[in-house]
Formats: sequence, C-alpha cells, structure tokens
Amino acid sequence: MQFKQIIGQTAIKTKLIQTVRQNRVSHAQLLLGPPGSGKLALAFAYAQYINCEQKGDDDSCGRCPSCLKIGKMIHPDVHYSYPVIPRKSGDKPKSTDYLNEWREACGQNPYLNLNQWLAHIQAENKQGNISVAECHDIIRKLNLRTFEARYKILILWHPEYLKEAGNVLLKIIEEPPENTLFLLVAEQPELILNTILSRTQLMRINRIAPMDLQTALQERHGQSPETAGQLASLTEGNYNEALSLLESETNDQTPMFREWIGLLLSKQGPDQVAWVDRFGKIGRENQKHFLRYVLHFMREAMLSTINGSNRITAEENEIAARISDRLDYSTVEWLVGELEKAHYHIERNANPRILMLDLSIRFGRKLLDKSVFLTEQKAQ
Repeated sequence: MQFKQIIGQTAIKTKLIQTVRQNRVSHAQLLLGPPGSGKLALAFAYAQYINCEQKGDDDSCGRCPSCLKIGKMIHPDVHYSYPVIPRKSGDKPKSTDYLNEWREACGQNPYLNLNQWLAHIQAENKQGNISVAECHDIIRKLNLRTFEARYKILILWHPEYLKEAGNVLLKIIEEPPENTLFLLVAEQPELILNTILSRTQLMRINRIAPMDLQTALQERHGQSPETAGQLASLTEGNYNEALSLLESETNDQTPMFREWIGLLLSKQGPDQVAWVDRFGKIGRENQKHFLRYVLHFMREAMLSTINGSNRITAEENEIAARISDRLDYSTVEWLVGELEKAHYHIERNANPRILMLDLSIRFGRKLLDKSVFLTEQKAQ
C-alpha cells in the first residue's frame, strides 16, 4: 500500500516519511487512533516506504520487488500479528494459521475493524486473542536474519489483546535484533500493558477530516456531494463505517426514523410492535446504522437548539419540530446512552426485537409524559 491510497491524514503521513528520510525511525512505534481512521493502512504504507528500493520524497515507488511483495503481504521480512481463535479445542493458535484470511480481509478493506476480522474467520461468539504461543513465534521470526530487505518489520494489530502474554515480548521490544522494527496499531491504550507502552514511541492518528472523507466517497464510490457530506458527518471520520453504510440496503434512515417517532407519539401499541418486527428483519448492519443515525440526529438537533447551527435536512427539521418541546438535555443524554448500549448489544448478537421494543416503550413514555421522566430522574 502507498501513502497516496490512504484518505487524508496528510500531517501524519508527512511525519512518518520524515522519520525515514531523516534516519530517525524508532525501533518500536505505536500508531494509536480511533476506528476507521486508517491507522492499519498507514502501518502498511509506512512498512512499504521504509523498505522501498526506489523511494521518492513523499511515497514508495510501488514498482520495485520490495513494494510489490509488501503490497501482496508476501514479503519474507514483513510479519503480521493479530488476534485469532483456536480452530479446534486444545489448539494454540498463531497468526500464521490465518495468514491467507488476513491477506484476503486486508486486501478487501485495510480499514476493517476487529469485529469484521473475527467475522471473516468465522469466530462466531469466540473472543480473539494474541497468545503466548504467538509471542514465542514472533520472537522466533524476528531472530532470523533478514532475507531481502534492510529492515525486518512486525506489524502487530490490536496489542490490547496481548494481555499478560505481552510480557514475553518485553525484552525483544526493548533490545531488538539489528534493523528490526515494531509497528503496533491500537485503539485503546488503557488496555495495553504499561510495560509495552513505555517501550514505544507514540504516533497519534486523528479521525479523517470530514472534507477528506467526503471527497473520497465522491471520487472512489461515485456518491453525490450531498450524500457524501451526510455520510462523512454521520460517521464522524470513520471510513469503515461509511463503507458499511454504502453497502447497506438503504443509506437514508430518515423515513424509518420519522415513522418510529410518529408511532411513539400516537400511542399506537400494535403498530409499534409491527414496526419493531420490521426492524428485526432488516439485518444487523442496517439495525446498527439506524441506531447510529438516531444518535447523529439527536446530537445535531441539540446543537441546533444550543447554538443555532443547522446541519440537518429539511425533513429532519420537521421531525425535530415535532419533538423539540418534549426534549431537553437530560432526555437526550438518556437516549444517547440507551442507543449506545443497544448498538453495543446488537453488535454482540443480542435480540434486536426485544432491545428495540424495550427502548421504544421507555422513550415513548419520556416523550409523552414529562412527569414520568422527572420521577425517574429523581429516583436515580
């Protein structure tokens, strides 16, 4: 992968390139950023630039043998480690057991998240892990001599999943073999062993700028400026989420949201149940997209009330007008928390009908009876 293939992130690209050109490449770096920001893609492009045989001022050549092999993830001096699961009971799984699946998944989407990776390897409800056996395999590989390149590189995706097994790697991270580099790619530093954090140089990756994401959605996926702008705003710089929305059956969640609010205000219980049944049939990704859309709507509607900003459509403004006198900051705060919990549980295979029916009943009560809301708040 080349830097030019990565959306936005101009500042961090420049910083990474300068470390190579000024011969200041740290032997252990932590690329830390939010989901969908392109941190894994940046690690791929950085590894390719480091070992490129004909590197330019701002990117790898993409044509030399090293670039071609790294681009296909078949270079003998670039290794990968990532959470995996046992294929059968008693197995001590290693990343190399899933190397073909890794190449396929990253080739399709280098912005993928952990849930997508685990689904790709059919983990079902099993939790991914980077085991002690994997750590010993890392040490073995990195102690081999280099085959072709100047640097041996390990790209370790989600070091959060090392847990205590990470202690096995401390010595080699602190005192690596000559010309050996560690590129750790993470989202949650609080879950990484402090002993590993203290041995790495931190590179912070920001969310993709909305305009950069909008441009990418227009140029790469043929979206109109309006649709691309809405997706960029809705996904808050998460390209992976934007891709998921594009692949869903519909990108426009407004009609479904308008119907839901109307049913809650009308007290039509049987119709609400029928709506929840339809919600249960649209598929898990579309259910998650709907919940994210409502989160986005509530946030933007509240900002409009507070500072007069207006980044919602005319149709959404009509919905906001219907419920604006029934919403206050506490109500929105409560709903945002409930939507986030529902999204979390649906992502982990909870029953969407039960979740959404429960949320509909409780949110409907808050919209229709402010005294109920105030009583609940006092009880809390």
